[in-house]
Amino acid sequence: MDNLIVQMINENQETLKDNWLKEVKLFKEKELVGTSLKFSEETDQQFFAMLIKHINFHDISKDGTLDDFFDQVLHTGLPLSYLTQGLQAARRVVLNLLVETENDKEKVAAVYREIDRWLDPILNRVVENSSQIWERTVSVQKTALLELSAPLIPVFKNISVMPLIGSIDTERAKLIMENLLNGVIKYRSEVVLIDITGVPVVDTMVAHHIIQAADAVRLLGSTCILVGIRPEIAQTIVSLGIDLSLFPTKSTLQKGMENALEITNQQLISNK
Repeated sequence: MDNLIVQMINENQETLKDNWLKEVKLFKEKELVGTSLKFSEETDQQFFAMLIKHINFHDISKDGTLDDFFDQVLHTGLPLSYLTQGLQAARRVVLNLLVETENDKEKVAAVYREIDRWLDPILNRVVENSSQIWERTVSVQKTALLELSAPLIPVFKNISVMPLIGSIDTERAKLIMENLLNGVIKYRSEVVLIDITGVPVVDTMVAHHIIQAADAVRLLGSTCILVGIRPEIAQTIVSLGIDLSLFPTKSTLQKGMENALEITNQQLISNK
């Protein structure tokens, strides 16, 4: 930034700060309506101090404190608009001060362009950082959901259940296969019940993935039983010509469990 502009900003720092805080306060009062978000005065003070420091460093790449501050704000859950509105407010208060003190229109226009060249890269950087944080968060959540989406649960000796809920795509099918095979070995499962009660649609692709999983379980010497086949799912399977004859199927988890107990020579005994 031009040295004369930097000097003007530094000489009027307190006035600019007061005006900037007023603008930010108006924005925050509007944003906080109906939310539980908390904006601290300390954060505002730090925000403005960071901008002044950045102006004196001239280049965002020369000091990482501004980037660190933006990351810190975004990680606390404060909205991106707090940063973008704060930066836009900085542009307005600087230009307002200039218009009030400078009569030369050409000089005002030149400063306006200079302020734009200063602020636009910062705004772009804030949006870019926010996008990266959002992508990382979504990626972590997606991985966590996938890990929880295909659990193999041991329920009785040598009997495990894999309840499936929601749609099954290629990525999830791969995880189902991995968890199924690892679980069969880990729990020494002789029978595995795959419960598709919570799977809304069973088409050719989903059936193909399930058949592949059942075949893989069979290669390990275990039996796979498909349970939770609703009437509409049965109709779809028949109409698509999908062959599920290679492994047992049951309409409910209870019937599948009874079958599994028979296969493993176990029975439930009532205490009554």
